[in-house]
Amino acid sequence: MSKFKYTPENEAKFQEQIKRYPNSNSMMLPALWLVQEQEGWVSPDAMIFVADKLNKTPIEIYEFATFYTMFNLKPIGTYHIELCKTLSCMVMGSRDLKKFIKDTIGIGPGETSEDGLFHFSEVECLGACGGAPMFALNGEYHENQSIDSLKKVIEECRDASKSSK
Repeated sequence: MSKFKYTPENEAKFQEQIKRYPNSNSMMLPALWLVQEQEGWVSPDAMIFVADKLNKTPIEIYEFATFYTMFNLKPIGTYHIELCKTLSCMVMGSRDLKKFIKDTIGIGPGETSEDGLFHFSEVECLGACGGAPMFALNGEYHENQSIDSLKKVIEECRDASKSSK
């Protein structure tokens, strides 16, 4: 039995969504996405919870979650930087932004900063090629980025973190 539970709000969302998916295989993605929205990552305990809800085995949920790169399988930082690595962004300078993140925050793709503030991922196309290079910060798109604009975003995150303590 899992210790993880959806919040009442997410349980209601789950119950609404499951009506749309008669096959539990189709419900795995929305169920795991609700977990990640709630916790910031998908823990082994949450996978057991989802398996129980969908009448699946935990290994089926694990296999599904590890197939998709959008699921975080370990805790991540407060601020999740997802840098697009596809052609449009690369041609327009995403490699420079990647190097700046490494030099400034000290992390590469798939890593979380020691202070737990930042997590960095390289992702496939985020669908904003006209705004290349771009990244998403906690799901919010930042288009037409430069080293200066990225530096400002990082500083704002650090300042917000200091003021919330």
